[in-house]
Amino acid sequence: MILTSADFLPVWPEVLLLVMVCVILIADLFLRDEQRGGTYALTLLTLAACALVTAASSRTDVSFAFHGMFVDDPMSDTLKMMVYISVAAMLVYSRGYVRLRGMYRGEFFTLSLFATLGMMVMISANHFLMLYLGLELLSLSLYALVALHRESADSTEAAMKYFVLGALASGMLLYGMSMIYGATGSLEIPRVADRIATGSANMTILLFGLVFVVAGLAFKLGAVPFHMWVPDVYQGAPTSVALFISTAPKLAAFAFAIRMLVQSLGHGSLLIEWQQMLILLAILSMAVGNITAIAQTNLKRMLAYSTISHMGFLLLGILSGTVSGYSSAMFYVAVYALTGLGTFGMILLLSREGFEADRLEDFKGLNRRSPWYAFLMLLLMFSMAGIPPTVGFYAKLSVLDAVVQAGYTWLAVLAVVFSLIGAFYYLRIVRLMYFDEPVDTTPIQSDFGVRVLLSINGIAALVVGIVPGWLMTICQRAMQATL
Repeated sequence: MILTSADFLPVWPEVLLLVMVCVILIADLFLRDEQRGGTYALTLLTLAACALVTAASSRTDVSFAFHGMFVDDPMSDTLKMMVYISVAAMLVYSRGYVRLRGMYRGEFFTLSLFATLGMMVMISANHFLMLYLGLELLSLSLYALVALHRESADSTEAAMKYFVLGALASGMLLYGMSMIYGATGSLEIPRVADRIATGSANMTILLFGLVFVVAGLAFKLGAVPFHMWVPDVYQGAPTSVALFISTAPKLAAFAFAIRMLVQSLGHGSLLIEWQQMLILLAILSMAVGNITAIAQTNLKRMLAYSTISHMGFLLLGILSGTVSGYSSAMFYVAVYALTGLGTFGMILLLSREGFEADRLEDFKGLNRRSPWYAFLMLLLMFSMAGIPPTVGFYAKLSVLDAVVQAGYTWLAVLAVVFSLIGAFYYLRIVRLMYFDEPVDTTPIQSDFGVRVLLSINGIAALVVGIVPGWLMTICQRAMQATL
């Protein structure tokens, strides 16, 4: 197999990121603790450089690299830009938090970039092995990040649970891929799709493989009944890592679902088969996530169950089986990443040395301590609950419209009912902020960059909700050009 220079053009952002991770890893060895700001700045510059290269090399058509194993298309370019923004925002929000907890080291930055590289490979994979390699690079980096706070027993326990269950899910996914290979004779996504479309694949083996693939995908998304790891990992992991897990990897998981289910297994009777599976997963996720979140007193655990319910909504867009449905799902996961960043950013803002602001009572009376931060949190909670005019309302509306257009009106009605139930625990936080006496009267201190970014994050939830057309248009064009 001979590789030419043309093979490397679509993969330049990944090559740049890998080179810079190696540079940062080596340079950090020569820096003292008080010089870690250089590693932080270099990490952000790396993400900015990758964004520039991705933007410069973006195209309206589809191009391939490494003999078709890697694809560069509008969907991959759009999702990669969202990943860069999410990871950069996570680093800015986390800087003060990780410094106070002894995690402000090169490992935190390099593992974050390795996880980003894994997400980029997942997003651009056009081959089952590339999908799996990207997923494992992301997963192994996240396991290490969860356990990075070595003095915390909760973090170590969460990492162990995440690793064991993640290994089980990876095994299921790999076994499913092997069965699909046995049924079609190929691991290339386009060729698998062709074999299924022409009816030359063994459907019995294919169905068994599909079950394992959907199970592995559901685990990575945190959908019920494969959600067991989500609450424990969110609660036990350092808040900065919980922020990371809850945002950018969901963008990569969406790309994984599109590549695996829509582009390779989205033909003929297989489409109907995995639609039925996703319907069940979506209903269970919305029901268990929203109902169980009501009983939580730990905010990170509540947000974990909230994530489960949001992944149920995401699956609704995918199971619609239409380009408009996939576009609405892409819009939804982008909006979820935006609001997730702001919500966890607020927890990081209120945290200080020896104090984790991860209980509901920690937000009591926030309006009296800081009316501005209370207002930002109100916007984020309204968006997560899907209350107009925030962007969460339009995101849910677009998904529901796609579901109705696909003929699943009863499913849309059920989703609305579960959303109404879910609004309770979001509005409870608003009530605590505005109508309860503050338990903690310590002044809120943070870096200037965190205050600015958090303000932009919160206001964006409102502004994009008022004028959502531009972001929706980007998602629609990306999906139409890709599919």
